[in-house]
Amino acid sequence: MSLPYKIATLLYCFNEQDEILLLERTQEPNRGFWSPCGGKLKMDLGESPYACACREAQEETGIHIDPSNLHLAGLISEHGYQGQTHWLMFLFEVKIRLKTLPPPHAEGRFAFYSRAAIDGLKIPQTDREQIWPWFWHFRGGFFAAHCHCHADGRNDWKLEESRVNKTPAADPNNLPAAPADFF
Repeated sequence: MSLPYKIATLLYCFNEQDEILLLERTQEPNRGFWSPCGGKLKMDLGESPYACACREAQEETGIHIDPSNLHLAGLISEHGYQGQTHWLMFLFEVKIRLKTLPPPHAEGRFAFYSRAAIDGLKIPQTDREQIWPWFWHFRGGFFAAHCHCHADGRNDWKLEESRVNKTPAADPNNLPAAPADFF
């Protein structure tokens, strides 16, 4: 299928209670759905995925981070998502813990959710099927996967690489707190 290929980053940000920051999107893709914040790489400028993640963190949440504050948690390729495009997504866990909720902006409004609460949210089908389960399972490690999205709504998934972390990143005491002036 000949479709444009887009490259994006997703930021998995947590507060000090290990709740995840999600954005209820007001724009496509996934308008009306809850997802991690992030955005598309500026490919015409040669932007790296890490630089994109840092820029998006600043633009969407108002926080300033650098690449050392990021952990590459996953890499997802989606073939024919919604019949409109192919995606290559870099999933980053932000190592610094947020102290407050970012204000709403043009992309949507933010809220913190516990891991269990995500099941009750309106989230994209691909996130529900595999991305969230794999993110939690390999948290602190790494996974790479491919999804072939079919026109009938069916998705075929292939886990292409994975590593489980030896020290659990899920422990809120394992990651540094944000500096006092962070929020």
